Amino acid sequence: MAFFKSTRNFIRSFAVLVMAAWLSACATVGKDFSETKINQLVINSTSQQEVKALFGSPWRVGSESGQTTWTYGLYKYSAFNPSATKDLVIRFNKDGSVASYTFNTTEHNE
Repeated sequence: MAFFKSTRNFIRSFAVLVMAAWLSACATVGKDFSETKINQLVINSTSQQEVKALFGSPWRVGSESGQTTWTYGLYKYSAFNPSATKDLVIRFNKDGSVASYTFNTTEHNE
């Protein structure tokens, strides 16, 4: 009888371990944003306040060659399906207007 009890405990523990491994094989990082609004960005015109109104607070803030950068990105990784990623990096002039931006996505039709 003790053998069956320990076997059941082993099977339950193994099932929990398998479920945990399966769930950890998928990860989402970042914050979604509306890519339909990207065409509203105007170089040397759109301000940081306007960008925030369009996309919300950036997911990451940084610096590139002395320019403030804001990154909006959503990165979905899976061990079972292809990754799905998109990001928008906006570089700002010293006056806070958009200097340039880059949009990249894995969701495209070639």
